[in-house]
Amino acid sequence: MVENIDPIDTVFAALANSTRRELLRLLRDEGQQPVQHLADHFAMRRPSISEHLKVLRDVGLVSERKQGRQRYYHLEAGPLLEVQEWLVPYEPFWRERFAQLREVLAEEEEHL
Repeated sequence: MVENIDPIDTVFAALANSTRRELLRLLRDEGQQPVQHLADHFAMRRPSISEHLKVLRDVGLVSERKQGRQRYYHLEAGPLLEVQEWLVPYEPFWRERFAQLREVLAEEEEHL
């Protein structure tokens, strides 16, 4: 029996790794980058970074373009929209919690 996997599950799984999140941040902040430039930011070998990039590519978070011998990676933020849409219902919960925290901190400050 083949289990149907929701695409958002694969995106969440890819985002669960801190190296992959950092790769996405680098691509967001610096734009398209060759794999070696990305690898220079980490204390791991290039093949390990390539494996992380493959995971991100497989879920559609990055695209790859070959130019000569170089492979350039580019952020594809579309799948993150699904994650954002999934998180939207939780925003009121967190706003309420932060408001309560502000109240508690304000009360503590008054007692100092």
